[in-house]
Amino acid sequence: MELQTLYYVLAVVMMVVGIAGTVLPALPGLPLVFAGMLLAAWAGGFDQVSGWTMAVLAVLTLLSLGIDFMATALGAKRVGASKPALVGAVLGTFAGLLFGIVGVFIGPFVGALLGELVWLRGVGGRELGLATKVGLGTWLGIVVGTVLKLGVAFVMVGLFAIAWLV
Repeated sequence: MELQTLYYVLAVVMMVVGIAGTVLPALPGLPLVFAGMLLAAWAGGFDQVSGWTMAVLAVLTLLSLGIDFMATALGAKRVGASKPALVGAVLGTFAGLLFGIVGVFIGPFVGALLGELVWLRGVGGRELGLATKVGLGTWLGIVVGTVLKLGVAFVMVGLFAIAWLV
């Protein structure tokens, strides 16, 4: 197998794993997609995909990182989440990985809920209701961020494909 072909195969694998990483939080999603695109462009000597196209894709990658942070933070802030709820959402996300795709979706909610309950120091009706609201708001922010990142990922793949083929 020719070395250039190996680079292309590795680039495609990186892009596919990166797209999966936009949903699975343990993987660096769009940065991995970008790295795969950069590898493919480099392997082709930047003949098919120019440096300008790669610069646009780099900006979109940075934008996606901001989207991820902002969507989660805004979702949590909108419902008045405490810092322990945000930490709980992150920990719950990683713990959820142990339970497959269902855990990835439920983990952030449970983590934020437990974090907020710790912050409120109680599990009474009022505290549980507020913590549930915080958990749902934080989870919704994460879901919106994931959907937006998936959109950016497909825009990036589309731009790359157009640049490659045209």
